[in-house]
This record gives sequence, C-alpha cells and structure tokens, in this order.
Amino acid sequence: MLASLSLSAANTVGAEKSLSFMSSTHDVERHHKSSRKFRTRIDKGTQPSNCLFRRDPEHSKGRKHQSPVRREGPMSERGTQRFDDPDDYAAAFGDARVNLTIMGAGDFSARLTRLKLQHLEMYWCRESLSRIAYISLPSERVALSFPIGGASPLFGGSALRNGDIVLHSPAERMHQRANGVCQWGLMFFSAKQLANCGEALIRQPIASPRLSRVLRPTRAQTLQFRSLFKRACHLADTERNLIGRPEVARALEQDMLHAVVQCLAADDADDVAKTRHRHTAVVVRFEKGLTKHIDRKPNMRAMCTEVGVAERTLRMCCAEVLGISPTRYLLLRRLNRARATLRRADPSTATVAEVARNNQFLEFGRFAVTYRSVFGESPSTTLQRNSSE
Repeated sequence: MLASLSLSAANTVGAEKSLSFMSSTHDVERHHKSSRKFRTRIDKGTQPSNCLFRRDPEHSKGRKHQSPVRREGPMSERGTQRFDDPDDYAAAFGDARVNLTIMGAGDFSARLTRLKLQHLEMYWCRESLSRIAYISLPSERVALSFPIGGASPLFGGSALRNGDIVLHSPAERMHQRANGVCQWGLMFFSAKQLANCGEALIRQPIASPRLSRVLRPTRAQTLQFRSLFKRACHLADTERNLIGRPEVARALEQDMLHAVVQCLAADDADDVAKTRHRHTAVVVRFEKGLTKHIDRKPNMRAMCTEVGVAERTLRMCCAEVLGISPTRYLLLRRLNRARATLRRADPSTATVAEVARNNQFLEFGRFAVTYRSVFGESPSTTLQRNSSE
C-alpha cells in the first residue's frame, strides 16, 4: 500500500520493498484511490491547520531512563525493549500509568515494541506470566487496545475475540487480566486528530467515547489493520533508518490512521456493556482504596464502606473482573510489593524478615510459604539475586 505512494527520498528498491504492505494489485489501487481522496480533502481545507501532515516544531524527548529506544529526529521514536522486572516494564508505557500484580510462578519476561509518530503512538506487548494490570490512561488522548493472537488478556473480565478492538475513553481506569503468556496491542491518538480523520475518510467524525466500547470490525478490516500494525512494529526494529525519514513516517502514519478509522466504524460487540461498566467501576474504586490504605493492611469491611457496596457485591465484581476474591487480590498486591523491595534491596544490609514486617506480614514462616507458592522461589532467593548479578 505504501509502495503506491511516491516517496522521493525512498528511491531505492529496498526501501520500496520494505514499504510494500498490501499483497494484491487490487488492494493497492483501492487504497491508493482512498488515500488520494484523503489527501485531497486535507489540501482543500476539510481539516484544520493542525491536520495529519503538519510537522510539530517541538517534539517530546521522552523519559530519561528509556535509552534502549532509539530516537533519531523529530518524526518518530521507535525500538524494542526487553524486561525481566515487572516494575521496569510497567514504567515504559509513556503517559499511561500501569501497575502489574504478578500471579504466576517463574521468571517474568516481557518485550515491548514502541513506535511513536507525530500523531500516533503504538505498543506491541508480549508477556510471559499470569498477571493483573491496573491501567490509567491519559486524559488528553484516545486509546485503543486489542488482542494479538490466541493468548489474549481479558478486558474488564470479558474475553475478547481475536479481532476485537476496545475503544477506550480518555482518562479511563481499567483492569486487564492475563492467565498466562499473552500478546496485546495499545495505540494512542489525540481526540481531535481522530475526529478529523473520521471526517476526512468516512465523512463522519469519530467521537471520543464517554465509556469504553468493544468493536468487532469485518475480517478484511481486521486483517489489514493487524498486518499494518505488525509490519510497522517490524520496521521499528529492522528498518530504523528508513522509518526515521519524515516522508516515510508520514506515509506510515497515514496508512495506520486509515485502517484504524475503518475499524472504528464497526458495530459494537459488547452485549453486556452497561453491566460490565458498573462492575468495573466498583473494582476501580476498590483499587483506589487499596492504594490509599495498603501500608496498613485495610480491613475488608472498612473497604466495602469506602467503595460504597456490600461485601457480597464486591466479591462478585472482583471475581468477574479480577478472577479472584478481594482478599486474595490484596494479598497478591502486598506480596508483589514485598518482591519488588527484595529485588532492589542490598543483601548485605537488608533482611527478609524486615521486608516482611514492612509489608504487614507479621508471621515470617507463613510469609515465606505463601511467597514460594505464588512466585516459585523463596524470598531469600529473590534477595540474594542482587549479589549474584
């Protein structure tokens, strides 16, 4: 599809081959015609002056401690990072705040491919262990998330089909659960940009939703979107110099936005949206209460009062969204916090008993047994890793 665009700077055969996203001549011609109409509408002033191809004079320089992601020029930021620490992985999602609660035994590993263009940011996430993620999305942008492959996480307790897309609301707070190895994607746009692109491509603006929606595009739309997403992430790894060229980055961004807009015009696939929103809102309030009181091991009755629901309702909502009881989730949160402390502690000065007490585990023997049953190793083994690395 991009091969049909005339990229003057990418004048080598290799560059054109790397950018050939559509396999058939029919698809190339059809998309080229649609893209030409899109550009014509922009040229005629359908979109405002800050439309898709305007170059920002200032561009975010990103976080300080993400040096493994290469940044070359103002048009794109791209690369893949590998993680063995859940907290480091959770901190790599830019403006989105992510808190991971690991539930599975073994060594955590994750790969995160990131590509940031002028109006679009995408992440390809690959993780190795069961976990619950509490995600806080930024307020100034619209986010999409979607499963990749068969092993996909659950959104708000609901299993997504391969091909479903979740259109999130700005500043949404949500829980996402994975029961093992999983892959998923995350994309960000500005609400204004998404509305402009919808107006240009399908003659109707795509409004920022008040509540999240689960969409089910057609098979053809899904295949095109997935193909572009994976190839874009592949280019972020293997063709860094090519994708660093402004004209290539613009063309890639245009094609991704074109595919996204077509998918977002699909019908809703969530038959129990109202019930799901009510239950997820209860669990989000529970999460906020845990965060506020986690230093002092909150009483469940007091937590129910703060959340504003009966204990039976809280248990039902947690079972649906988190897959576990509220007391089990509280225990896992505290265990993960203790594990993070042990991973960063100096084994020559810190003790397991001290870390246990600081996380409200007053019975050391029970703490050690529970810790091993969840993470597959003793707390002392975790502490000693720093001395052997």
